[in-house]
Amino acid sequence: MPVPVPRQRAIPAVESGQAQAAGAVGGPLKEEAHRDAAPTSGTTLTLLLIEDDPVGSPIVPELLDSAGKPVRVRTARNLTEAERLLTDDVHCILLDLALPAPGGSDADDELAVLRHVLQLAPRHAVLALTGSGDAERGAEAVRVGAQDYLFRDELDSRLLSRAIRYAVERKRSDTAERRLTESRLRAQENRRLERGLLPTPLLDGSSLRFAARYRPGRSRALLGGDFYDAVRTPDGTVHAMIGDVCGHGPDEAALGVELRIAWRALTLAGLCGDELLGTLQEVLEHERADEEIFATLCTVDIAPDGRHAGLCLAGHPAPLLVRPGLSARLLPYGDNGPALGLLPGARWSRMQVELGSEWSLMLYTDGLIEGRVGTGGERLGQEGMVEMIRRQLSEGLRGEELLRAAVQEVRRLNGGELTDDVAVVLLDRTA
Repeated sequence: MPVPVPRQRAIPAVESGQAQAAGAVGGPLKEEAHRDAAPTSGTTLTLLLIEDDPVGSPIVPELLDSAGKPVRVRTARNLTEAERLLTDDVHCILLDLALPAPGGSDADDELAVLRHVLQLAPRHAVLALTGSGDAERGAEAVRVGAQDYLFRDELDSRLLSRAIRYAVERKRSDTAERRLTESRLRAQENRRLERGLLPTPLLDGSSLRFAARYRPGRSRALLGGDFYDAVRTPDGTVHAMIGDVCGHGPDEAALGVELRIAWRALTLAGLCGDELLGTLQEVLEHERADEEIFATLCTVDIAPDGRHAGLCLAGHPAPLLVRPGLSARLLPYGDNGPALGLLPGARWSRMQVELGSEWSLMLYTDGLIEGRVGTGGERLGQEGMVEMIRRQLSEGLRGEELLRAAVQEVRRLNGGELTDDVAVVLLDRTA
Protein backbone atom coordinates (compact mmCIF):
# COMPACT_ATOMS: atom_id res chain seq x y z
CA MET A 1 0.00 0.00 0.00
CA PRO A 2 1.31 3.48 -0.80
CA VAL A 3 2.23 5.56 2.21
CA PRO A 4 0.03 8.67 2.50
CA VAL A 5 1.99 11.83 1.96
CA PRO A 6 0.70 15.27 2.93
CA ARG A 7 -0.76 17.19 0.05
CA GLN A 8 1.63 19.61 -1.63
CA ARG A 9 0.39 23.17 -1.47
CA ALA A 10 -0.86 24.46 -4.79
CA ILE A 11 1.72 26.86 -6.23
CA PRO A 12 0.05 30.01 -7.51
CA ALA A 13 1.04 31.09 -10.99
CA VAL A 14 2.67 34.27 -9.73
CA GLU A 15 4.77 32.37 -7.18
CA SER A 16 6.05 29.88 -9.73
CA GLY A 17 7.52 32.71 -11.77
CA GLN A 18 6.50 31.02 -15.03
CA ALA A 19 2.86 31.84 -15.54
CA GLN A 20 1.51 34.52 -17.80
CA ALA A 21 -1.02 37.05 -16.59
CA ALA A 22 -4.24 35.28 -15.72
CA GLY A 23 -6.24 37.26 -18.22
CA ALA A 24 -3.94 36.21 -21.10
CA VAL A 25 -4.25 32.48 -20.57
CA GLY A 26 -7.46 31.36 -22.24
CA GLY A 27 -6.90 32.51 -25.82
CA PRO A 28 -3.24 31.64 -26.48
CA LEU A 29 -3.66 28.15 -25.06
CA LYS A 30 -5.83 27.18 -27.97
CA GLU A 31 -3.51 28.61 -30.61
CA GLU A 32 -1.72 25.89 -32.59
CA ALA A 33 1.08 28.32 -33.33
CA HIS A 34 2.36 28.11 -29.74
CA ARG A 35 5.16 25.70 -28.90
CA ASP A 36 4.37 22.12 -27.87
CA ALA A 37 3.92 21.41 -24.17
CA ALA A 38 6.96 19.14 -24.00
CA PRO A 39 10.02 19.59 -21.77
CA THR A 40 13.40 20.32 -23.21
CA SER A 41 16.68 19.25 -21.67
CA GLY A 42 17.15 20.84 -18.26
CA THR A 43 13.50 21.97 -17.97
CA THR A 44 11.63 21.24 -14.74
CA LEU A 45 8.50 19.19 -15.31
CA THR A 46 5.25 20.87 -14.27
CA LEU A 47 2.11 18.87 -13.46
CA LEU A 48 -1.37 20.36 -13.21
CA LEU A 49 -3.61 18.30 -10.94
CA ILE A 50 -7.33 18.86 -11.51
CA GLU A 51 -9.38 17.18 -8.78
CA ASP A 52 -12.20 18.02 -6.39
CA ASP A 53 -11.31 16.75 -2.93
CA PRO A 54 -13.12 18.71 -0.24
CA VAL A 55 -11.84 16.36 2.50
CA GLY A 56 -8.22 17.06 1.59
CA SER A 57 -7.04 13.43 1.28
CA PRO A 58 -3.60 13.12 -0.33
CA ILE A 59 -3.40 12.16 -4.01
CA VAL A 60 -0.08 13.36 -5.40
CA PRO A 61 3.07 12.43 -3.44
CA GLU A 62 6.40 14.17 -3.80
CA LEU A 63 7.61 13.57 -7.35
CA LEU A 64 11.03 13.52 -8.99
CA ASP A 65 11.74 13.63 -12.72
CA SER A 66 14.27 11.43 -14.55
CA ALA A 67 17.09 13.79 -13.54
CA GLY A 68 16.14 13.66 -9.87
CA LYS A 69 14.65 17.16 -9.85
CA PRO A 70 11.35 17.81 -8.04
CA VAL A 71 8.30 17.93 -10.30
CA ARG A 72 6.41 21.20 -9.85
CA VAL A 73 2.75 20.56 -9.01
CA ARG A 74 -0.16 22.94 -9.35
CA THR A 75 -3.60 22.08 -8.06
CA ALA A 76 -6.93 23.20 -9.49
CA ARG A 77 -10.21 22.43 -7.74
CA ASN A 78 -12.36 22.99 -10.82
CA LEU A 79 -12.12 23.68 -14.52
CA THR A 80 -12.22 27.43 -14.04
CA GLU A 81 -9.09 27.30 -11.86
CA ALA A 82 -7.52 24.84 -14.27
CA GLU A 83 -7.92 27.21 -17.20
CA ARG A 84 -6.24 29.98 -15.21
CA LEU A 85 -3.29 27.78 -14.20
CA LEU A 86 -2.90 26.03 -17.55
CA THR A 87 0.02 28.02 -18.94
CA ASP A 88 2.54 26.95 -21.57
CA ASP A 89 5.05 25.70 -18.99
CA VAL A 90 2.63 22.94 -17.88
CA HIS A 91 3.72 19.63 -19.40
CA CYS A 92 1.13 17.21 -18.11
CA ILE A 93 -2.40 17.26 -16.65
CA LEU A 94 -3.59 14.73 -14.08
CA LEU A 95 -7.38 14.78 -14.29
CA ASP A 96 -9.75 13.20 -11.80
CA LEU A 97 -12.55 11.73 -13.89
CA ALA A 98 -14.86 12.02 -10.86
CA LEU A 99 -15.03 15.78 -11.31
CA PRO A 100 -18.54 17.06 -12.10
CA ALA A 101 -19.18 17.63 -15.78
CA PRO A 102 -19.10 21.22 -17.01
CA GLY A 103 -22.41 23.00 -17.51
CA GLY A 104 -24.13 22.24 -20.77
CA SER A 105 -22.55 18.77 -21.11
CA ASP A 106 -24.45 15.59 -21.83
CA ALA A 107 -25.57 14.20 -18.47
CA ASP A 108 -25.01 10.61 -19.72
CA ASP A 109 -21.45 11.28 -20.88
CA GLU A 110 -19.13 9.92 -18.16
CA LEU A 111 -16.11 11.47 -19.87
CA ALA A 112 -17.56 14.94 -20.44
CA VAL A 113 -14.97 16.52 -18.14
CA LEU A 114 -12.14 14.81 -20.03
CA ARG A 115 -13.49 15.96 -23.38
CA HIS A 116 -13.65 19.51 -22.03
CA VAL A 117 -10.03 19.38 -20.82
CA LEU A 118 -8.82 17.91 -24.12
CA GLN A 119 -10.52 20.74 -25.94
CA LEU A 120 -9.08 23.27 -23.51
CA ALA A 121 -5.53 21.86 -23.74
CA PRO A 122 -5.04 20.13 -27.12
CA ARG A 123 -1.23 20.31 -26.88
CA HIS A 124 -0.81 18.97 -23.34
CA ALA A 125 -0.36 15.39 -22.17
CA VAL A 126 -3.30 14.17 -20.08
CA LEU A 127 -3.41 11.38 -17.49
CA ALA A 128 -6.86 10.20 -16.40
CA LEU A 129 -7.36 9.32 -12.73
CA THR A 130 -10.11 6.84 -11.85
CA GLY A 131 -11.06 4.24 -9.25
CA SER A 132 -9.49 0.79 -9.23
CA GLY A 133 -12.80 -0.84 -10.06
CA ASP A 134 -13.32 1.36 -13.11
CA ALA A 135 -10.68 0.10 -15.55
CA GLU A 136 -13.18 0.16 -18.40
CA ARG A 137 -13.73 3.89 -17.89
CA GLY A 138 -9.96 4.44 -17.84
CA ALA A 139 -9.49 2.54 -21.09
CA GLU A 140 -12.28 4.54 -22.68
CA ALA A 141 -10.51 7.73 -21.55
CA VAL A 142 -7.43 6.65 -23.49
CA ARG A 143 -9.56 5.96 -26.56
CA VAL A 144 -11.04 9.45 -26.25
CA GLY A 145 -7.61 11.12 -26.13
CA ALA A 146 -5.84 10.73 -22.79
CA GLN A 147 -2.29 9.40 -22.92
CA ASP A 148 -2.84 6.92 -20.07
CA TYR A 149 -4.98 6.22 -16.99
CA LEU A 150 -4.09 5.55 -13.35
CA PHE A 151 -5.99 4.11 -10.38
CA ARG A 152 -6.45 6.62 -7.59
CA ASP A 153 -5.87 4.14 -4.72
CA GLU A 154 -2.74 2.61 -6.31
CA LEU A 155 -0.91 5.87 -6.86
CA ASP A 156 2.67 6.20 -5.60
CA SER A 157 5.61 8.47 -6.37
CA ARG A 158 7.48 6.06 -8.64
CA LEU A 159 4.45 5.04 -10.66
CA LEU A 160 3.22 8.59 -11.12
CA SER A 161 6.66 9.99 -12.05
CA ARG A 162 7.07 7.31 -14.71
CA ALA A 163 3.53 7.82 -16.00
CA ILE A 164 4.08 11.57 -16.35
CA ARG A 165 7.29 11.13 -18.33
CA TYR A 166 5.66 8.50 -20.53
CA ALA A 167 2.57 10.65 -21.16
CA VAL A 168 4.65 13.70 -22.08
CA GLU A 169 6.82 11.74 -24.52
CA ARG A 170 3.82 9.97 -26.04
CA LYS A 171 2.02 13.27 -26.53
CA ARG A 172 5.09 14.75 -28.18
CA SER A 173 5.37 11.70 -30.45
CA ASP A 174 1.65 11.81 -31.29
CA THR A 175 1.87 15.52 -32.08
CA ALA A 176 4.89 15.04 -34.34
CA GLU A 177 3.18 12.15 -36.15
CA ARG A 178 -0.02 14.16 -36.58
CA ARG A 179 1.85 17.12 -38.00
CA LEU A 180 3.78 14.86 -40.35
CA THR A 181 0.53 13.28 -41.54
CA GLU A 182 -1.07 16.69 -42.01
CA SER A 183 1.98 17.89 -43.93
CA ARG A 184 1.84 14.84 -46.21
CA LEU A 185 -1.87 15.29 -46.81
CA ARG A 186 -1.39 18.97 -47.64
CA ALA A 187 1.44 18.09 -50.01
CA GLN A 188 -0.71 15.44 -51.71
CA GLU A 189 -3.62 17.85 -51.99
CA ASN A 190 -1.37 20.56 -53.43
CA ARG A 191 0.09 18.11 -55.94
CA ARG A 192 -3.37 16.98 -57.03
CA LEU A 193 -4.43 20.61 -57.37
CA GLU A 194 -1.35 21.58 -59.36
CA ARG A 195 -1.56 18.47 -61.52
CA GLY A 196 -5.17 19.33 -62.29
CA LEU A 197 -4.10 22.80 -63.41
CA LEU A 198 -1.61 21.45 -65.96
CA PRO A 199 -3.11 21.51 -69.47
CA THR A 200 -4.54 18.62 -71.44
CA PRO A 201 -4.14 19.54 -75.13
CA LEU A 202 -7.31 19.35 -77.23
CA LEU A 203 -6.03 17.98 -80.53
CA ASP A 204 -8.63 15.35 -81.44
CA GLY A 205 -8.79 14.94 -85.22
CA SER A 206 -5.33 16.42 -85.84
CA SER A 207 -2.51 14.48 -87.48
CA LEU A 208 0.09 16.45 -85.51
CA ARG A 209 1.98 14.78 -82.70
CA PHE A 210 2.31 16.70 -79.45
CA ALA A 211 4.93 16.40 -76.71
CA ALA A 212 5.76 18.62 -73.75
CA ARG A 213 8.25 18.84 -70.91
CA TYR A 214 7.72 20.97 -67.82
CA ARG A 215 9.99 21.63 -64.84
CA PRO A 216 9.11 24.36 -62.30
CA GLY A 217 11.93 26.30 -60.69
CA ARG A 218 10.27 26.22 -57.25
CA SER A 219 11.42 23.39 -54.99
CA ARG A 220 8.82 20.62 -54.49
CA ALA A 221 6.33 22.32 -56.82
CA LEU A 222 4.59 20.97 -59.89
CA LEU A 223 3.57 24.33 -61.27
CA GLY A 224 5.55 27.49 -61.98
CA GLY A 225 5.08 30.73 -63.85
CA ASP A 226 5.55 29.07 -67.26
CA PHE A 227 2.46 27.87 -69.09
CA TYR A 228 1.54 26.24 -72.40
CA ASP A 229 -1.45 24.81 -74.25
CA ALA A 230 -2.63 23.53 -77.63
CA VAL A 231 -6.13 23.24 -79.11
CA ARG A 232 -7.69 22.40 -82.48
CA THR A 233 -10.58 24.58 -83.60
CA PRO A 234 -13.50 23.25 -85.68
CA ASP A 235 -11.98 24.57 -88.93
CA GLY A 236 -8.99 22.23 -88.47
CA THR A 237 -6.49 24.90 -87.38
CA VAL A 238 -4.14 23.84 -84.59
CA HIS A 239 -3.31 26.65 -82.14
CA ALA A 240 -0.40 26.31 -79.74
CA MET A 241 1.16 28.71 -77.30
CA ILE A 242 3.78 28.95 -74.61
CA GLY A 243 4.28 31.76 -72.08
CA ASP A 244 6.24 32.88 -69.07
CA VAL A 245 5.10 35.10 -66.19
CA CYS A 246 8.03 36.94 -64.59
CA GLY A 247 8.83 35.48 -61.18
CA HIS A 248 8.67 31.95 -59.78
CA GLY A 249 6.30 32.00 -56.80
CA PRO A 250 2.78 30.64 -56.31
CA ASP A 251 1.21 33.97 -57.34
CA GLU A 252 3.02 33.84 -60.68
CA ALA A 253 1.99 30.21 -61.12
CA ALA A 254 -1.66 31.14 -60.48
CA LEU A 255 -1.45 34.01 -62.97
CA GLY A 256 0.05 31.68 -65.57
CA VAL A 257 -2.89 29.31 -65.15
CA GLU A 258 -5.34 32.20 -65.55
CA LEU A 259 -3.65 33.36 -68.76
CA ARG A 260 -3.58 29.82 -70.15
CA ILE A 261 -7.29 29.28 -69.47
CA ALA A 262 -8.11 32.70 -70.92
CA TRP A 263 -6.05 31.90 -74.03
CA ARG A 264 -7.90 28.63 -74.57
CA ALA A 265 -11.32 30.24 -74.14
CA LEU A 266 -10.49 33.15 -76.46
CA THR A 267 -8.96 30.85 -79.08
CA LEU A 268 -11.98 28.56 -79.11
CA ALA A 269 -14.12 31.69 -79.43
CA GLY A 270 -12.32 32.53 -82.66
CA LEU A 271 -9.77 35.19 -81.62
CA CYS A 272 -6.17 35.11 -82.80
CA GLY A 273 -3.21 37.39 -83.45
CA ASP A 274 -3.28 40.98 -82.21
CA GLU A 275 -6.88 40.79 -81.00
CA LEU A 276 -6.13 37.74 -78.88
CA LEU A 277 -2.95 39.18 -77.36
CA GLY A 278 -4.62 42.51 -76.63
CA THR A 279 -7.40 40.77 -74.71
CA LEU A 280 -4.87 38.65 -72.79
CA GLN A 281 -3.05 41.83 -71.81
CA GLU A 282 -6.30 43.17 -70.34
CA VAL A 283 -6.68 39.95 -68.35
CA LEU A 284 -3.11 40.27 -67.09
CA GLU A 285 -3.57 43.91 -66.09
CA HIS A 286 -6.68 43.08 -64.06
CA GLU A 287 -5.31 39.93 -62.39
CA ARG A 288 -1.70 40.79 -61.57
CA ALA A 289 -0.82 41.77 -58.01
CA ASP A 290 1.75 44.39 -59.07
CA GLU A 291 1.99 46.71 -62.05
CA GLU A 292 5.55 45.51 -62.68
CA ILE A 293 4.37 41.96 -63.40
CA PHE A 294 4.48 41.04 -67.09
CA ALA A 295 4.36 37.90 -69.23
CA THR A 296 6.02 36.87 -72.47
CA LEU A 297 4.07 34.82 -74.99
CA CYS A 298 4.54 32.92 -78.22
CA THR A 299 1.51 31.77 -80.24
CA VAL A 300 1.32 29.81 -83.48
CA ASP A 301 -1.75 28.91 -85.50
CA ILE A 302 -1.06 26.07 -87.95
CA ALA A 303 -3.26 25.90 -91.02
CA PRO A 304 -5.43 22.80 -91.57
CA ASP A 305 -3.10 21.62 -94.36
CA GLY A 306 -0.17 21.80 -91.91
CA ARG A 307 2.14 23.56 -94.39
CA HIS A 308 2.15 27.08 -93.05
CA ALA A 309 1.39 28.96 -89.83
CA GLY A 310 0.90 32.37 -88.27
CA LEU A 311 3.35 33.40 -85.58
CA CYS A 312 2.97 36.08 -82.88
CA LEU A 313 5.70 36.94 -80.39
CA ALA A 314 5.21 39.10 -77.32
CA GLY A 315 8.69 39.52 -75.90
CA HIS A 316 9.25 35.78 -76.21
CA PRO A 317 12.06 33.72 -77.82
CA ALA A 318 11.32 32.55 -81.37
CA PRO A 319 10.43 28.87 -81.92
CA LEU A 320 12.87 26.39 -83.44
CA LEU A 321 11.93 24.81 -86.79
CA VAL A 322 13.35 21.45 -87.84
CA ARG A 323 12.87 20.04 -91.37
CA PRO A 324 14.34 16.91 -92.98
CA GLY A 325 17.57 17.58 -94.84
CA LEU A 326 17.88 21.11 -93.44
CA SER A 327 19.66 22.43 -90.40
CA ALA A 328 17.46 23.37 -87.43
CA ARG A 329 16.88 27.11 -87.32
CA LEU A 330 15.03 29.75 -85.34
CA LEU A 331 11.97 31.31 -86.93
CA PRO A 332 12.15 35.07 -87.69
CA TYR A 333 11.77 37.27 -84.63
CA GLY A 334 12.26 40.73 -86.12
CA ASP A 335 8.60 41.59 -85.47
CA ASN A 336 8.79 40.53 -81.83
CA GLY A 337 6.34 42.78 -79.95
CA PRO A 338 6.45 43.86 -76.28
CA ALA A 339 5.68 41.48 -73.45
CA LEU A 340 2.12 41.54 -72.14
CA GLY A 341 1.65 44.13 -69.44
CA LEU A 342 4.51 46.45 -70.40
CA LEU A 343 2.89 48.94 -72.81
CA PRO A 344 -0.78 49.90 -72.59
CA GLY A 345 -2.42 49.77 -76.00
CA ALA A 346 0.46 47.77 -77.54
CA ARG A 347 0.03 45.99 -80.89
CA TRP A 348 1.49 42.70 -82.10
CA SER A 349 2.25 41.60 -85.66
CA ARG A 350 1.31 38.19 -87.01
CA MET A 351 3.99 36.74 -89.28
CA GLN A 352 3.35 34.09 -91.92
CA VAL A 353 5.75 31.15 -91.72
CA GLU A 354 6.21 28.39 -94.30
CA LEU A 355 6.60 25.01 -92.64
CA GLY A 356 6.61 22.48 -95.49
CA SER A 357 5.20 18.99 -95.64
CA GLU A 358 7.26 17.44 -92.83
CA TRP A 359 8.59 19.35 -89.85
CA SER A 360 9.02 19.70 -86.10
CA LEU A 361 8.34 22.96 -84.28
CA MET A 362 9.74 23.49 -80.79
CA LEU A 363 8.37 26.23 -78.51
CA TYR A 364 10.23 26.91 -75.25
CA THR A 365 10.59 29.37 -72.40
CA ASP A 366 13.79 31.21 -71.51
CA GLY A 367 14.51 28.79 -68.67
CA LEU A 368 15.92 26.49 -71.36
CA ILE A 369 18.44 29.03 -72.65
CA GLU A 370 19.36 31.07 -69.57
CA GLY A 371 21.09 28.32 -67.61
CA ARG A 372 24.82 28.78 -67.10
CA VAL A 373 27.43 26.85 -69.06
CA GLY A 374 30.06 25.41 -66.75
CA THR A 375 31.35 27.31 -63.72
CA GLY A 376 31.57 30.69 -65.46
CA GLY A 377 28.87 33.28 -65.93
CA GLU A 378 28.25 32.50 -69.61
CA ARG A 379 24.69 31.50 -70.54
CA LEU A 380 23.72 28.79 -72.99
CA GLY A 381 21.70 31.24 -75.07
CA GLN A 382 19.66 30.55 -78.19
CA GLU A 383 22.68 29.76 -80.35
CA GLY A 384 23.92 27.22 -77.83
CA MET A 385 20.47 25.67 -77.61
CA VAL A 386 20.20 25.40 -81.41
CA GLU A 387 23.56 23.62 -81.58
CA MET A 388 22.53 21.29 -78.76
CA ILE A 389 19.24 20.38 -80.50
CA ARG A 390 21.01 19.84 -83.82
CA ARG A 391 23.41 17.40 -82.19
CA GLN A 392 20.64 15.54 -80.39
CA LEU A 393 18.64 15.28 -83.62
CA SER A 394 21.70 13.82 -85.35
CA GLU A 395 21.76 11.19 -82.62
CA GLY A 396 18.25 10.14 -83.63
CA LEU A 397 16.34 11.68 -80.72
CA ARG A 398 12.74 12.68 -81.43
CA GLY A 399 9.57 13.63 -79.56
CA GLU A 400 9.55 13.05 -75.79
CA GLU A 401 13.09 11.64 -75.88
CA LEU A 402 14.39 14.81 -77.51
CA LEU A 403 12.73 17.09 -74.94
CA ARG A 404 13.87 14.95 -72.02
CA ALA A 405 17.46 14.91 -73.29
CA ALA A 406 17.41 18.68 -73.89
CA VAL A 407 16.26 19.53 -70.36
CA GLN A 408 18.69 17.05 -68.80
CA GLU A 409 21.64 18.44 -70.74
CA VAL A 410 20.74 22.02 -69.85
CA ARG A 411 20.70 21.02 -66.17
CA ARG A 412 24.04 19.24 -66.53
CA LEU A 413 25.63 22.26 -68.23
CA ASN A 414 24.25 24.45 -65.45
CA GLY A 415 25.94 22.26 -62.86
CA GLY A 416 22.70 21.43 -61.07
CA GLU A 417 19.05 22.38 -60.83
CA LEU A 418 17.87 25.37 -62.83
CA THR A 419 16.52 28.30 -60.84
CA ASP A 420 14.04 29.29 -63.56
CA ASP A 421 10.97 27.42 -64.75
CA VAL A 422 11.38 25.42 -67.96
CA ALA A 423 8.62 24.54 -70.41
CA VAL A 424 9.16 23.00 -73.85
CA VAL A 425 6.49 22.05 -76.40
CA LEU A 426 7.13 20.03 -79.57
CA LEU A 427 4.73 19.68 -82.50
CA ASP A 428 5.59 17.15 -85.24
CA ARG A 429 4.13 16.63 -88.69
CA THR A 430 5.21 13.63 -90.74
CA ALA A 431 4.63 13.15 -94.45
